[in-house]
Amino acid sequence: MGIPFYRYITIEDSEQVLRAIRSTPSNMAIDLILHTPGGLALAASQIAMALKNHPAETRVIIPHYAMSGGTLIAFAADKIIMDPHAVLGPVDPQIATKEGTVPAASIVKVAEEKKEKADDMTLIYADVAQKAINQMKEFIIYLTKDRVGEEKAKRIAEELVSGKFTHDYPITVEKLKELGLDVSTDVPKEIYELMDLYPQQVSQRSVEYIPVVPPQTR
Repeated sequence: MGIPFYRYITIEDSEQVLRAIRSTPSNMAIDLILHTPGGLALAASQIAMALKNHPAETRVIIPHYAMSGGTLIAFAADKIIMDPHAVLGPVDPQIATKEGTVPAASIVKVAEEKKEKADDMTLIYADVAQKAINQMKEFIIYLTKDRVGEEKAKRIAEELVSGKFTHDYPITVEKLKELGLDVSTDVPKEIYELMDLYPQQVSQRSVEYIPVVPPQTR
């Protein structure tokens, strides 16, 4: 069974995907096509757990990018297949504050630097941020340790959750292999053809591809 995913991940999306996974026979493989900038951590986590628990083989196919929550889902699959130039992204938690959404690791760092000078609200945010970081590390280890072992799973969690990179940093195929993940670049031709059926609106494009037929040689 194939499931395409082409937008921010919401709770409504998780309901639909969970229903699709639940209705898939236990002996039927699942291909999940991801093309997403991320989304709600809760929704992505639900999809990831359902994908991991499916008895038959699961594959996540990424023709362009799957950031944040999309990366979380990718880690749940038995196999990750990416275009050679596709990317995943860090899964460091983002905390909603009155100033806007802020990386959890940055909140913890500010609280540690200010120490007793930090106000009560900063300390509260820091407490929540640290819990979010710890929970995400545990979840990444849970998703990956069966395939890469406990130590590599811990390294992946530390590398992608602790705030080492900005939230939009591109994690390449090479970097994923360096971390110990088995990533294939054999994206089926049909996936690219499927992507052509979901074009962005022309008004939003800054680049338009116009194929040119080369002149025939005599």
